[in-house]
Amino acid sequence: HISIVGFDGGTEAGRELDGVAVESINANLTSGADLTAAARLQENLGLAFMGDTKGGAFDIPEDLARRMLDSPNPHGKPNSDVVKPWINGRDITGRSRNMWIVDFGGMPEDTAALYELPFEHVKAQVRPQRAASRSTVPNWWLHERPRPEMREALEKLDRFIVTPRVSKHRLFVWLDRDTLPDSATIAIARDDDYAFGVLHSRFHELWARGMGTQLREAESGFRYTPTTCFETFPFPEPDGARREAIAGAARRLDELRGGWLNPVDERGRPALEGRALGRRTLTNLYNERPTWLANAHAALDAAVAAAYGWPPGLGDVEALERLLSLNQHRARQFGPALGGGIAD
Repeated sequence: HISIVGFDGGTEAGRELDGVAVESINANLTSGADLTAAARLQENLGLAFMGDTKGGAFDIPEDLARRMLDSPNPHGKPNSDVVKPWINGRDITGRSRNMWIVDFGGMPEDTAALYELPFEHVKAQVRPQRAASRSTVPNWWLHERPRPEMREALEKLDRFIVTPRVSKHRLFVWLDRDTLPDSATIAIARDDDYAFGVLHSRFHELWARGMGTQLREAESGFRYTPTTCFETFPFPEPDGARREAIAGAARRLDELRGGWLNPVDERGRPALEGRALGRRTLTNLYNERPTWLANAHAALDAAVAAAYGWPPGLGDVEALERLLSLNQHRARQFGPALGGGIAD
């Protein structure tokens, strides 16, 4: 893939972007709302984090995790303290692989060793890798980047929102507090349906696509980062009724998606299995975008538009211009974070 950017001496009267005449071209090679002027907002700080970077073979299949969970320890504490469900980006966009991970957090080595089976597994599988790669050798039993700030923010919640760092569709799902998100995901420390609904609206997706980075062709997906996509996004500030309208539409969307992903019959038993069930992924669902899904998102988008005080059916360009104006108003009102710059 080759990108070519041409500059002139400032004498050209006309400008073209991708073969289309435009009034101006922004520094990020877009026209219209100049999202490079967006500032990070104080109210969004400390909420979105890249997930944990394990840095070794800490992840384990479910059968091994179950054996560890059933095994006692000399100090009488359960292995559930350090053996947790684990999820990466593929588990969100596809079917969950039901993977687990050994995670000692920030424990000293002698404390971690008291969790016998998990520690001995890590000692056998991870320690040689760390020694060969010379990566964080002194703390070989700990994850390479455990993201303590993320853990502190999430430990207060029963559930939290997660999205893949890179995906074709901007998807958000709920995770239980005991699940550890991998570095291929972005964890968001919100547990309310209102926040889930706003994030899954077309307004946030437009903003995230404008502020994120494109990898290659559109089908390969785009990258979502805490600083550029989340911390700059101006959430609406609705009254109680409009806030609940968003929350209700978000709950309905999540409920319908769950029913499609894991359908049951009239007796509550699984209605599909094998390949038929394996094809039921969020990526396939959003590729096909059946009418019921489009309707659920339309209802959510209408509720979010009303929360902003905007008319329904607002075009993409105008929506981005209004979001940018709101971002800059909030930055002036409360002060931008860290001087307002964007830093990954």
